[in-house]
Amino acid sequence: MEYRKLKDLDKDDGPVDGDIESLRGKALSGGMFFNKAQLELDPAPNAHTSNMATLGGLSTDRLKQWKRKSIVTLALTLLTSSQAILIVWSKRAGKYEYSVTTANFLVETLKCAISLAALVRIWRNEGVTEDNRLSSSLDEVIVYPIPAALYLVKNLLQYYIFAYVDAPGYQILKNLNIISTGVLYRIILKKKLSEIQWAAFILLCAGCTTAQLNPSSDHVLQTPFQGWMMAIVMALLSGFAGVYTEAIIKKRPSRNINVQNFYFSLKIFVKLEYDHLCEVGNMEDGGFFHGYSSITVLMIVNHALSGIAVSMVMKYADNIVKVYSTSVAMILTAVVSVFLFGFHLSLAFFLGSTVVSVSIYLHSIGKLQR
Repeated sequence: MEYRKLKDLDKDDGPVDGDIESLRGKALSGGMFFNKAQLELDPAPNAHTSNMATLGGLSTDRLKQWKRKSIVTLALTLLTSSQAILIVWSKRAGKYEYSVTTANFLVETLKCAISLAALVRIWRNEGVTEDNRLSSSLDEVIVYPIPAALYLVKNLLQYYIFAYVDAPGYQILKNLNIISTGVLYRIILKKKLSEIQWAAFILLCAGCTTAQLNPSSDHVLQTPFQGWMMAIVMALLSGFAGVYTEAIIKKRPSRNINVQNFYFSLKIFVKLEYDHLCEVGNMEDGGFFHGYSSITVLMIVNHALSGIAVSMVMKYADNIVKVYSTSVAMILTAVVSVFLFGFHLSLAFFLGSTVVSVSIYLHSIGKLQR
């Protein structure tokens, strides 16, 4: 349960040179001269050069967007893959010696501090503008805590779903989030996916599920109807929260991402109330930082940076990229665990990883053909 709370804690121009020779004047004995037709043609190469420069500028902008998108996606993948490892390392004898509530509080506080520090630097270099100022209307700010409230309802349902499924079965049912994200992405944001991309999405879900199979996974097929309904509702809540977050971020594309991250940190009030209810009677008496270690601090920094990376992926890419990023992170975590914890990879993991890789390839070519 503690892990889950921390876890919760994006025309070519036509040729103009073809008839130049036909427009040139005749060479006279005294040298080369040009007639009126050529004089009228002279500006054309300059205009063509200007158009090519414009196209070159667009190409440069697209290259910059691709680089930025790639950087934030890679960062999210690496940060997410290291989360589980840091959480395992932060335990002592299989238990948390620190308060998960205070850790969640510090994660959100650090995200807020990083966003404010980035804004101060922007204000010094560029000045305060309409897009980077913190002051805003109530209508804009009030929607930011909504995704946190949706996640809160989803997390509360987790207490009840374990009455119908075991932990391995729950991990498999969680992959329904992949499908729900794709469906809600199409319905809410009205973004179309090609048939190849839909096939890739289904393969991604199948690949992630296969990679998580173990000898007791067959029990998920005996999940009662109530368990399946709860899993579907939780998947819809998770998918809707993610897609709604992207809708909030992209409602004002020019809005500075650091301002938006600051507003998202307001969800701390929702999370703290939930964490407090979960830890009543479990708080240690040793103080705010009781049980903290250097690994705990690294874990908090990792979660804060992961949250910022998620919002950047939402702004510069989309939810689909985020889903693929977290899926690859799951595989990367398992591979790293082999060397750190002696984790043994199964045949199902290799098969699932292969299916995920094929899904990523299909999604990329489906995007090109869309």
